[in-house]
Amino acid sequence: MSLADSMQVALRLPTHTLFEGAARHLFAVAENGAFGMLPNHIDFVAALVPSVCILTTVDGTEQFFGIDEGVLVKHGHRVDIAVRRGVQGEDLDTLHETVQATFVEVDEEERVARSALSRLEAGIVRRFSELRKPAT
Repeated sequence: MSLADSMQVALRLPTHTLFEGAARHLFAVAENGAFGMLPNHIDFVAALVPSVCILTTVDGTEQFFGIDEGVLVKHGHRVDIAVRRGVQGEDLDTLHETVQATFVEVDEEERVARSALSRLEAGIVRRFSELRKPAT
């Protein structure tokens, strides 16, 4: 593998790609702690935890992403990051507000959906138990 001054990074969600482009530096947090990665880093796999992921692009600007749990795979000069949820912010302050608004809203929607699903499952179990009763 040749030495490079950038790596191709793709940050993907289940529904779309949040970022795809060249970066000189990546900062993320795995289950065993925070780490930084440069283009010539050894091939690497990490389970990411909910945190902030920071990319420094080739023009020197920093891109801030609030991410949920996911997986990072570095192979050669390519880094693929797959996360369940993620948002991009202009800076850390606005990122915090965006994460709060987006993730808390989604968590509330998930809670409502799970509650409805539990009621539906309980109704199905009741109906099956009624079918098993002997006819008198």
